[in-house]
Amino acid sequence: MSEHPVRLVLSDDRQRSRITVFFRALLSIPHWIWLALWSLVALLAAIVNWLATLALGRSPARLHRFLAAYVKYTTQFYAYLHLAAEPYPPFDGQDGYPVDLTIAPPARQSRWSVLFRAILIWPAVLLAAVFVGNPQGGFNSGRGAFSFGFGLLPLVALLGWFAIMARSEMPRGLRDSAVYALSYGAQFWAYALLLTDRYPNSDPLAVVPDLPARDDPIRVKLDADDELRRSRLTVFFRLPLAVPHIVWLALWGVLAWIAAIVNWLITLLAGRSPTSLHRFLAAYLRYLLHVYAFLYLVANPFPGFTGPAGSYPFEIAIAERARQNRWKTGFRAILAIPAFLLLSALNLLLGVAAVLGWFSSLARARMPRGLRNAGAFALRYQAQTIGYLLLLSDAYPYGGPVRDD
Repeated sequence: MSEHPVRLVLSDDRQRSRITVFFRALLSIPHWIWLALWSLVALLAAIVNWLATLALGRSPARLHRFLAAYVKYTTQFYAYLHLAAEPYPPFDGQDGYPVDLTIAPPARQSRWSVLFRAILIWPAVLLAAVFVGNPQGGFNSGRGAFSFGFGLLPLVALLGWFAIMARSEMPRGLRDSAVYALSYGAQFWAYALLLTDRYPNSDPLAVVPDLPARDDPIRVKLDADDELRRSRLTVFFRLPLAVPHIVWLALWGVLAWIAAIVNWLITLLAGRSPTSLHRFLAAYLRYLLHVYAFLYLVANPFPGFTGPAGSYPFEIAIAERARQNRWKTGFRAILAIPAFLLLSALNLLLGVAAVLGWFSSLARARMPRGLRNAGAFALRYQAQTIGYLLLLSDAYPYGGPVRDD
C-alpha cells in the first residue's frame, strides 16, 4: 500500500521537565481557549470545503492549507497535553515540533466519497473514540449508550505523568502508544475535513515511526504467510464456534489461577518458578491467546485445545524460567495495576477492531491489515500483562507497539 498522505514525524527525545509536567494542565489553558476559537472557524471552513470539493473534485488550495494547519496544531497541542512532547507548542501549527505532521497537497477525490463522507466516517469514529476516549464517560458510562470512558491517549498520559515524576523521562512504550493514538487522530481529522480521501490507517506498524525490535521474555510473532483471508462462513459463526474453547478456557483458568498462587509462594521463597508450574502456566497463556486471536479475528484457523508452542499462526514465545526479584514477586499484584489500566484501553481497541473486522471480513472475505495488527498489538500486551501476573517473567509489560523481526 502506498504511503498515507498524512504522516506523523517524530523527533522527541523523551526527556521531560518535572515542573512543566506537574503543571501541564494549567499551562495548557491558553491553548484550550485558542483551540475552541479556531475550531469554530474550522467548522465553517469545513462546510465550505465540503461544497467546494463536491463541485471541483478536490479541496481548494487555501482551504486545504488552513485546515491542514488546524490539524497540525491540534496534533501538536494534544501531544503536549498528553506528554508525548515537551516544548510548549506554537499557536499556528508551524513545522518543527517534536511530534509533527506532513500533509500532502490537495489531490483529486471521489465525489461519491465526498458526498457520503459523514456516513463513511463512522467506523473511524468508533476507533477514534477508543484512542481519545469520551470526556463525559469516565469509568461509568451512566445512561449513555455510546460512551467509552477513558481512551488510550488519556490513560497513557496518566501513567506517563507518574513515570515522569519519578524519572524525568517518558517511557518509550507509553510515548509510542500516545504517538499511535495521535497519528490515527490526525488521519481521522484529515479524512473528516476532506484533506484526503484515504481512510485512516489503524496499523501501528505503519503509522508509528522508528518502532523498536525487542527481545522480551514474552513475545508475539505473526505468521508471515497470513494473507489475511477469512472464510465468511466461519467469520459469521465465529462466536458460536468459539464456545467450546470458552468453556474449556474457563475450566483451565480455575486450575491456572490456583497454580499461580502456588507459583507465587514458591517463587517468593526460591527466587524462581518451578519447572512444572512454569510449563503449565505457559501452556495456559499460549492457549488463552490462541483462543482470543481466533475469537477476535486476528488469526483464522480453529485452534487446538492444549496450547502447544508453534501450533498456531498467532505464536506466543515464552522464555524459559529464570531467576526473579523477590521484592517484585512479593508485590506483583500491586505492581501490575498500571499495566492492567493500560490493558483496559487496549482491550477496548481489540474489541472494536474485531467488530469492524467482522463486517469487513463478511464483505470482502479479508481482514484489513490495520485492524489485524491493531488487535495483535493489544493481544501482545495482554500476553505480557497476564504472563507478568502469573510470574512467567518479571519483565514489566512493554506498553508500545514493536517491530516483528
